[in-house]
Amino acid sequence: MKFGGTSVADVEHLRQVADRVAAAARGGDEVAVVLSAMAGTTNQLIDWTREMSSLHDAREYDAVVSAGEQITIGLLAMALQERGISARSWMGWQLPIRTDGVHGSARIEGIEGAEIIRRMGEGEVAVVAGFQGLSPNSRVTTLGRGGSDTTAVALAAALQADRCDIHTDVDGVYTADPRIVTAARKLDRITYEEMLEMASQGAKVLQTRSVELAMNHRVRVQVLSSFNDTPGTLVVDEDEIVEQAVVSGITYASDEAKITLLQVADRPGVAAAIFGPLADANINVDMIVQSASPDGTSTDMTFTVARGDLPRVEDVLARHRAAIGYQEIISDGDIVKVSVIGVGMRSHAGVAQRMFAALSEKGINIHAISTSEIKISVLIGAEYTELAVRSLHSAYGLDAA
Repeated sequence: MKFGGTSVADVEHLRQVADRVAAAARGGDEVAVVLSAMAGTTNQLIDWTREMSSLHDAREYDAVVSAGEQITIGLLAMALQERGISARSWMGWQLPIRTDGVHGSARIEGIEGAEIIRRMGEGEVAVVAGFQGLSPNSRVTTLGRGGSDTTAVALAAALQADRCDIHTDVDGVYTADPRIVTAARKLDRITYEEMLEMASQGAKVLQTRSVELAMNHRVRVQVLSSFNDTPGTLVVDEDEIVEQAVVSGITYASDEAKITLLQVADRPGVAAAIFGPLADANINVDMIVQSASPDGTSTDMTFTVARGDLPRVEDVLARHRAAIGYQEIISDGDIVKVSVIGVGMRSHAGVAQRMFAALSEKGINIHAISTSEIKISVLIGAEYTELAVRSLHSAYGLDAA
């Protein structure tokens, strides 16, 4: 069972979490719980590190920002003990959760779960700090924002758990953002592949790395609310879903920016000259569209990056202008990426045509298109976000009856 920051926002919320965990333990389940820090705590800790030193030691940064989870696991263990449930708290280094040495965004390499499994078999609830681990140099590491989801799935895999329940402030995975599409429906089940695409294309329900981990280790994940007892959405293997819809959901990502390089010399190696320096600067590039001039001597290159990376992208491209040989650079941060996702696309024709027709009917111009086996993404003006998502939701028959 994993509970995020809003679920453990204060002592009263922690008491409610303790009631849920105690009920599961009394029902006969062997339970491990992963907790985030209280809502806002990690942001405060990050602010303090930046205030203390703009060029801080990453190892000390992790020592500071990992502190929030220590508070919540200790408090929840106390609350469970108050309810007559045997429980103890575990910091990442105590299990240990072993990671690589990349401070601030470490990756889990292994979890030594023998002792925790033995204690759970004796009826003790394990309350584990999310978001943190132990480096090869025996320093505390953190897994990056949203890392508690990753901790929970990794722990479920290590313990060979029947299921990993992610308790959050939404009650499941919907066909679209219900704040935009009032007719959005909660899905009973969704495949790992679809959830991975949704997470990477803008849906904030689960952290992308946690879905990758669940898919690789076949951990059944349930997304459900911390605040009510309604069933959630199961994230499972494709063969667990009897009848798969063509399209399962519509997502949008509003944190994108578009870059266009005009009149780049159309020669071998020019793409490497553009994207090599961006990769060296750790800038992730998403959609790429190339359009050649009629005479074949030059090309326009358009691609998208995270909006927060836009100043760095412009700086890198300006410094490499001579090597690339472009005439002009145009940037646009007022765009959004809308995606249609569904494993049913593999076996159905006309999915893309329906998307393009629906957008055309609403007068929405498409700036760029990218596809995968189960996803079609388009880049459009940000002002059309809600109109596009609602129109596509209806076009694919996803509206609730």
